[in-house]
Amino acid sequence: MKWNKFRLKTTTAAEDIVSSILSDLGIEGVEIEDKVPLTQKEKEQMFVDILPETIPDDGTAFINFYLEEGEDKDAVLAKVLEELAGMREFVDLGPCTIEESQTEDVDWVNNWKQYFHQFYVDDILIIPSWEQVKPEDEGKMIIHIDPGTAFGTGMHETTQLCIRQIKKYVTDTTRILDVGCGSGILGMLALKFGAAYAVGTDLDPCAIDATHENMKENGVPKEQYEVMIGNIIDDKAIQDQVGYACYDIVAANILADVLVMLTPVIVSQLKPGGIYITSGIIDDKEEVVKQAVADAGLELLDVTYQGEWVCVTARKSE
Repeated sequence: MKWNKFRLKTTTAAEDIVSSILSDLGIEGVEIEDKVPLTQKEKEQMFVDILPETIPDDGTAFINFYLEEGEDKDAVLAKVLEELAGMREFVDLGPCTIEESQTEDVDWVNNWKQYFHQFYVDDILIIPSWEQVKPEDEGKMIIHIDPGTAFGTGMHETTQLCIRQIKKYVTDTTRILDVGCGSGILGMLALKFGAAYAVGTDLDPCAIDATHENMKENGVPKEQYEVMIGNIIDDKAIQDQVGYACYDIVAANILADVLVMLTPVIVSQLKPGGIYITSGIIDDKEEVVKQAVADAGLELLDVTYQGEWVCVTARKSE
């Protein structure tokens, strides 16, 4: 089978946003091309003696996605361009030009697995279902996560920042809400840290499915972790379903521009004294999020950093 390949030109800053838009439209398995320099950790994970030469990052990125030869590509592309046009009112997505070509059939479903292996976040072992736990790791805190269409394997700096803050504040009575739950990793780890109950929301149906699959892999019952689809920012039905003033912790690992809209709303879900943990914040957006926290009447508790990413933690007054 042949595939239609589409190469979308955007910016490195907008890679995650554009990828999320494509995912929401049911387009899976995107490829990202950019010139962002490799981190030292990424270099260490490349099993080669000589690293490839790179050229300076110019802020340009390309996102490749694929449609089967028989799909109605005109309809799909029209929807992609419509969604991109809507988002460009809020975020600079770059030119968003799209080039088309054809490629032969490839096992997109399984080929990417060769790049994802078990790893540690501090003392937590994160492992995909196709790998075995080593004897020396038995007895350690282990969470099984299969990366797929939903964001959140634990490898990204923003997820790791959230994990550490959740671990810092969780207790055995904690009820936690994860806005934009993705793979469900934050809610499940909160439960492993001792939390009593978790709720996750997401806009993407794939995230709900991924969370349920990962819950099954980790033996997390649905009675302890509830996930629902919807936009808590402007959907009153979802706000009502989630509940008001009933969460000890609210975590939101999403983009800074979305956090600005979310923060004044999510105060209603927090208990008095509740903790608000936010990440997904690139370093030059730190002050914007801190201002949104202050405008919502929250007390800034902590700002933590990893690489170019920031996590802002605040508290609702008693």
